[in-house]
Amino acid sequence: MPYLDEATLDDPDELARRDSRDSLRALATAGAQVREAVTLSEEGGVERVSYGERPRSVVVAALGGSAVVADVLEMLAEPSSPVPVTVRRNLPLPGWVGPLDLVIAVSLSGRAEGPVAVAREAARRGSALLTVGAEDSPLAELSHRARGVHIGVGRGRASSRTSLWSLLTPVLMAGDALGLIDVPRSVLPEVATRLDEQAEACRPSSEAFVNPAKLIAVQAAETVPVVLGDGALAGVAARRAAAMLAQTARIPATWGELPDAASQVVACFDGPFTAGGGVGAAAARQADIFADPFLDAPAQPKLGVMMLRDAPVQPPSPESDAAQALTEAVLTTARAAGAHVIESTATAGHPVARLAELMALTDFAATYLALGLGVDPAVSPHVADLRDRTSGA
Repeated sequence: MPYLDEATLDDPDELARRDSRDSLRALATAGAQVREAVTLSEEGGVERVSYGERPRSVVVAALGGSAVVADVLEMLAEPSSPVPVTVRRNLPLPGWVGPLDLVIAVSLSGRAEGPVAVAREAARRGSALLTVGAEDSPLAELSHRARGVHIGVGRGRASSRTSLWSLLTPVLMAGDALGLIDVPRSVLPEVATRLDEQAEACRPSSEAFVNPAKLIAVQAAETVPVVLGDGALAGVAARRAAAMLAQTARIPATWGELPDAASQVVACFDGPFTAGGGVGAAAARQADIFADPFLDAPAQPKLGVMMLRDAPVQPPSPESDAAQALTEAVLTTARAAGAHVIESTATAGHPVARLAELMALTDFAATYLALGLGVDPAVSPHVADLRDRTSGA
């Protein structure tokens, strides 16, 4: 079973020693990333995207730590966008994409093979292009040659996992300019402030019993985590959280979105990772109180349900009441089965501000979990080995 050293979480010096690339500090710059990205987007002419006209469709290409950019735009556009927004991770670019369509390619380094290949094909077909990434990169060069709009990400952005808002902000501004989503310029300071507030609450010097991200890290350390969102917005945050748990803390995690994921998650409560194999916590306590977990069987992590909840709908509607009732039913069933439940609820505000709050919290939590487990959140020897093995492929 993983062992988390709680004393480490309350020792800023030890956290800094283990955090070789200053991941915590980088996450804390999220609000500043929004403000810088607004300036860079305006200077880069983001309003000129798609030649100032609404495209027939929008295709977003993003991979890895940048993938959430596509997920966010798709989620925000789905309810009211007058044109379809689709996501591609790599080639092939759909056959119907042509001169009337807009392709958005996002890569922090500007070198990710998938987005660069999609942008190259889009340029060949005469599509409008918006690219976001490093200035001195193949993606930027390709965009300039195709007379697209390229938005840089500024200096000191080393990882897409800790530079999300440098990548996402220009895409949100472009989506609003085209009438695909409702994220006016006036909302972005609110988003930046919400991110600053989370950075303050989750700062390394804040002790674990009051630091929400450290609390989640401690609670999640000995679980097999399932991250759930209680709707479309929280579902995007859940997907991001699961990716951060895997890539940053090296904890395999699954994710889902209610209502669709309810039955498959509840079915897991009958399995081996709940108390008493799903018969409930009370029955498990009665099983064998004298059993030595070290001699009789290896210690086993139990199922953890991390529920990310959007702010309550105001005023409530029959649909929102039904959704809330389902969420409560899932959590009640989880507790009865002996699963460990972790809940986080967003504060009311603009949808992007609510999403920012949930994602920032789980980003910090995954990083603290890595550091408490003795894992460097930014450096994975196995990922480096994989890149070495496939670099010549």
